[in-house]
Amino acid sequence: MDGRDLVRSVKSVGSGGATQRLRTMRAAWRRRRADATGLPRRGAERARVPGPVRGVEPGPGGGVVRFTRSELRIMVAVNGAVFWGWDGVGPEPSYALAGRCPEPDPRAVLEPDKDGGWRVVAERATVVVSRHGAVEVRTPGGVILRRDLPPRWWEPVAGGAARWMQRSEVAADARFFGLGGRAAGPRLRDGQYRLWNTDPGQAFGPGDDPLYLTMPVQMVVADAATHLVFHDTSWDGAVTLREGEEGAGSGHDRAGTCELRMDGGPLRCWVIVGTPARVLHAWASLTGAAALPPAWALGHHHARWGFGSEQEVRRIVAGYQERGLPLDAVHLDIDHYDAHQVFTVDREHFPKLPVLAEELRRDGIRLVSIVDPAVKAEPGNTVYDSGLAEDAFVRDASGRLVRGVVWPGESVYPDFTHARVRNWWGGLYEERLAQGFAGFWHDMNEPTSFTAFGESTLPRSARHSLEGHGGDHREAHNVYALGMARAAYEGLRELAPQERPFLFSRSGWAGMQRYGGSWSGDVATGWPGLRASLSLVMGLGLCGVPYSGPDVGGFDGSPSPELYLRWFQLGAYLPLFRTHASLRAGRREPWEFGDEVLKHARVALGERRRLLPYFMTLAHLARRTGAPYVRPVWWGAPEDRALRDCEDAFLLGDCLLVAPVLDHGADRRAVQLPRGRWYDTVTEEAFEGPGQVLLDAPLSRIPVLARAGAVVPVRGADGGLELEVWAPARGRGGGGLVVPDAGDGWEEPEIERYVTRWEGRDVVVRREGEGGPGEPPYPVRVRGLGSHVTDH
Repeated sequence: MDGRDLVRSVKSVGSGGATQRLRTMRAAWRRRRADATGLPRRGAERARVPGPVRGVEPGPGGGVVRFTRSELRIMVAVNGAVFWGWDGVGPEPSYALAGRCPEPDPRAVLEPDKDGGWRVVAERATVVVSRHGAVEVRTPGGVILRRDLPPRWWEPVAGGAARWMQRSEVAADARFFGLGGRAAGPRLRDGQYRLWNTDPGQAFGPGDDPLYLTMPVQMVVADAATHLVFHDTSWDGAVTLREGEEGAGSGHDRAGTCELRMDGGPLRCWVIVGTPARVLHAWASLTGAAALPPAWALGHHHARWGFGSEQEVRRIVAGYQERGLPLDAVHLDIDHYDAHQVFTVDREHFPKLPVLAEELRRDGIRLVSIVDPAVKAEPGNTVYDSGLAEDAFVRDASGRLVRGVVWPGESVYPDFTHARVRNWWGGLYEERLAQGFAGFWHDMNEPTSFTAFGESTLPRSARHSLEGHGGDHREAHNVYALGMARAAYEGLRELAPQERPFLFSRSGWAGMQRYGGSWSGDVATGWPGLRASLSLVMGLGLCGVPYSGPDVGGFDGSPSPELYLRWFQLGAYLPLFRTHASLRAGRREPWEFGDEVLKHARVALGERRRLLPYFMTLAHLARRTGAPYVRPVWWGAPEDRALRDCEDAFLLGDCLLVAPVLDHGADRRAVQLPRGRWYDTVTEEAFEGPGQVLLDAPLSRIPVLARAGAVVPVRGADGGLELEVWAPARGRGGGGLVVPDAGDGWEEPEIERYVTRWEGRDVVVRREGEGGPGEPPYPVRVRGLGSHVTDH
């Protein structure tokens, strides 16, 4: 017994909330006992390294290199992605991959290299394996992007999962991004980052790590090229990063390093080399196309833990309508459940929920329901009873149900790593659809179990199906929410086949985009929380999850009018635009912050509504190309080091650059511009990049710039689609893409391509098609004509 844990237990029971606190104490000790008896003892371990090479076996796209104590399987796929797996493991089975593994590239062959090593030469990268097991990835021109030193394993003598370590070196100028949703990003500084989806248990800020959605996915940006690396194992681990230095010490560069330590699972890796756009396109082809949200999900959402009743929902909606403020969705938190039990309704406070949902839908507003995975362990609870009949819940090593503590009290957890259980859970959403809900918000799915001490999750010894091969929570934890999202998505496809499912999740893993998006979780109210909000969205986008957003205003506390407005203005340009707050936090309706904030919030809401066709286009492009809506400013020029260090602005698609105000009292801010001409979308003043400019940022707006030559689809005054064209610089052209969408359904609309150029004294816009250029089918408005170019 750990004395510190005993003290925590006593404090937990004695500090109030007796029943629930007693449950959390029992849960903590129950978890500890389960792991003490259910986890294998590691005991003595033996270390090993691959040893020297002793033979090869060429195969499709690469082959197998055999060492004295291991073997390395290498395969270059037709999409250019490079796979390697130690101990002969292949790319499947994998929770990350969508469908079957891509075909090998028949042009990539394993051939001898110097000093007894081997190499595979492909179109986009060359892989070189040394005679002792170091693996280098080089550009086609021969520049080393990444060098993985020979790995090390620590194997229990008595058998079981082996721990392993992989140390890698990258260019001295390289910068690290990704690893899922990180509050300290988007650029990841020197330090350790844990790979274990975690509910921090309180509102978080930039210093908190890990958070709800971690992924072993990094994007590494260097002068020579960008590459994405993905270590495909779901076990607990940690990444330690150290950026390099150029000219360090005696004038020699010091390489950047990445050390990955994992508690188990296969040591297998994917590397993709190219431009950021090409890298994420190949990543999407591996892990799956992003789910396409319905058009209403790209509008403004209002949520709160604590609406409490149908009357309160109607009051909030009426407040928006009376003030002429756009509103597209209202989210109901756990307080609309009967005693917090999932797939139920509090009939006293929400007696006619389907009627309310229908009334709102007639006004263009959808209802979104929270869904938690934990099921109250009580006979008579319909979900619990049907789950027992299906043998759907996670059990321990002795076959007993694993119990945790969440909002409804003592609870059990579905095993989403079993196809039969996913099918059962997906069918439960029929009840939600019957209540009138149009979208779903997955929460508490790390999974979380409240405990007085220790980790707030299931015992690591808890048993899971893991698609039939069997294992425990050490392997299943990080993919638990991914399985829950898959269950819901596939169930909704069957229950409502004519509509695109809408769901977003607090937790997830690589491939989460196949089923929906994510949100920040409980971000702390404050200026640091505002900054962390942007970091999370950008980081997730670079890991392949394009649809996400924060709780506007922060989850806890009461933001000042200035902070609320700046958060609101940022949210208006992020994929998921949702206000939300805790039960104990201040209000989040725009009119609660005074007339001036209301006036400026109205402008932000109007601009979001005007840009909905652009957001819909970005959603389609994310699905087809893997490119996120929100992109770092270095997206098109990763070799520009000044842009690589810019973390407080972003590109919204190819056309717009958004520079949110992230500091208290700021009414001007510096903006780092990529190459080309950029127009202030309010003043139409023009600026030439690359370089830094100082822009006005009054309380009424944040700086938003449009790329010269851009074609932006917007909503016109009559509600129809209109093209907003920003004049190209003289002697240059421009263009843009438009994907018209009816708002829902499964039709794949054509991507319309437009080009802009000067003809004499006029800017002309043409639609490109198979029959040659033609006139646009929409009204065209040209902006930026005659603008003065300001030097910086």
